[in-house]
Amino acid sequence: MKFIDLFAGIGGFRFGMESAGNECVAFCEIDKFARASYKAIHNTEGEIELHDITQVTDDQIRSIGHVDAICGGFPCQAFSIAGNRRGFEDTRGTLFFEIARFASILKPKYLFLENVKGLLNHDKGNTFEVILSALDELGYDVEWQVLNSKDFGVPQNRERVFIIGHLRGERGRKIFPLGRNGAAIDCEHPKINKVGNIRKKGKSQSGDVVSVDSLAPTLCSTTTQKDPLKILLAGNLPGSHEQNGRIYDVNGISPTLNTMQGGDRQPKIRVCEVEPNFRIRKLTPRECWRLQGFPDWAFDKAQEVNSNSQLYKQAGNSVTVNVIREIARYL
Repeated sequence: MKFIDLFAGIGGFRFGMESAGNECVAFCEIDKFARASYKAIHNTEGEIELHDITQVTDDQIRSIGHVDAICGGFPCQAFSIAGNRRGFEDTRGTLFFEIARFASILKPKYLFLENVKGLLNHDKGNTFEVILSALDELGYDVEWQVLNSKDFGVPQNRERVFIIGHLRGERGRKIFPLGRNGAAIDCEHPKINKVGNIRKKGKSQSGDVVSVDSLAPTLCSTTTQKDPLKILLAGNLPGSHEQNGRIYDVNGISPTLNTMQGGDRQPKIRVCEVEPNFRIRKLTPRECWRLQGFPDWAFDKAQEVNSNSQLYKQAGNSVTVNVIREIARYL
């Protein structure tokens, strides 16, 4: 299949789609640093290159020609008039509208989209209802599922909603529900065992050092008392902001990567332990790219054209290649 890569970033969608035998014919990315990494990694010769998606004309979209799929992890942008139930019209002024505009002109068989899990309940579900209404108006039947990167071969908790739109009349097989390697996902969480505390009196919860034999779920803003999420902590740095100072075990699972722009926000891991002392270091940009499923050769090429701060940001903004690859197998 031929596809276009919108909000392309460093090409997480592209890696996954190409690994399933698909061909990219056009890409769009506004950030010049991400674009530099993308072009260093991927062979874009002869492809249509677009920058600011809001400045792409309808005629430029038509010039792309036939495509089978539009891919894109569109930014989670607030819908100022969500809830009026006017479908395609209600998405104007948002970046989702740009994906809808491409779809209205090119009419690909598939739309393959990604966003944060919170999109589903934003504005009490009205935002997602507007998106579904817009896609329905454009002729697409839609299915979606929340998937976690940790279930697809990378040690990172990263829950994202994946959306598949099927052009009505050409609908292929149903993609979701999807588990790891097509199997059901085991969501049972392992217990966390406390192994020490780095505070002087050894009583402060913020100083707890804990361990776990397998994966830990992510810490996120949706954690509740009713359904507590547990993370593998190896300690907390004294004097640090509580979240920035958390330390993770080298054998555990990473928290969700974010853009990590300054503020000492890179995840930190315990690389050795000699009770009661241990040494702490930050995850490197290469390790963050690995947590998103990128091969080292891709990171090496990106490193040649970008600073570490940009490489951290690009990893946090990317989709996880492993998840895209698995979904793409079923398109």
